[in-house]
Amino acid sequence: MGFAIFAFSIVFLLIVGSGLFLSNRNEMLQRISDVINPHPKQKSLLSAIQQAGLSVSGVVEHFDNILPKSQAEISVIRQRLIRAGFRKESTVRVFYGSKVLVPLLLCALALVTGLAGFSPFFVYILALGLGFLAPDFWLGRRISTRQSRIRRGLPDILDLLVICIEAGLSLDQATARSAAELKAAQPELCDELGIVVLEQRAGRPRSDAWKHMAERVDVDCVRVLVSMLVQTEQFGTSIAKMLRVHGDNLRTQRVQAVEEAAAKTTIKLLFPLVLFIFPSLFLVTLGPAFISIVESFKSLNSH
Repeated sequence: MGFAIFAFSIVFLLIVGSGLFLSNRNEMLQRISDVINPHPKQKSLLSAIQQAGLSVSGVVEHFDNILPKSQAEISVIRQRLIRAGFRKESTVRVFYGSKVLVPLLLCALALVTGLAGFSPFFVYILALGLGFLAPDFWLGRRISTRQSRIRRGLPDILDLLVICIEAGLSLDQATARSAAELKAAQPELCDELGIVVLEQRAGRPRSDAWKHMAERVDVDCVRVLVSMLVQTEQFGTSIAKMLRVHGDNLRTQRVQAVEEAAAKTTIKLLFPLVLFIFPSLFLVTLGPAFISIVESFKSLNSH
């Protein structure tokens, strides 16, 4: 058992060391050139943090070739990463590399903390399984969080679009202006609108650009908005009126969702009442009576 642990530690350190060497090769060459040709250079804290993040991602990228993967699986993962807001080509490699590196880190953590001493086979299998599935869970959570933010911020964007269109701007100009104005308040949705603007400037038709946005975000209210925009463009109806009506409908749906959640609280509170509050009440109310009954039986038995 001790030899197996020692061999696992050596293999893990060799893998991590090789990954660090490959990822930090350019940085080491830059340091050598700075020593040979010294020149004053100032680095801010933000640039140092960005370089540290890039070095970590570079280490993770070197582990992606270990897992076998098909082209269809890569396309699905790339689509999920785009929905989570990651559009770089290297994010797919980082994702697959994390599915290899995280299980190794969990196994090393179990070895260092001594958890593997209780049941080594079960602990290592559990660490490998959780480490392999953890990136998928994290990515799903990131997608749902981003979609909820887009869903909450859509009425504000629609209001600003209505104001810009009624002020005399076209839909394309209003989209660009809204994406620039609400960048700090709604970064996710404004980022998607910015991509729509760039696609239209590149020559893609308006309907296709908005449909691509609906496919990227995969939110029901955005799909409805895109279908309404396409129909409005086809039939020549008022875009401002349509956007105002859709924004009012979204706010009404939000109020109804809050009311529905408030109505469900009575049912959800039933289980905590039964499991936690009622036993304590029974203990407080019936406890003294039970103690007095036991003492009375003891006094009867003594006589």
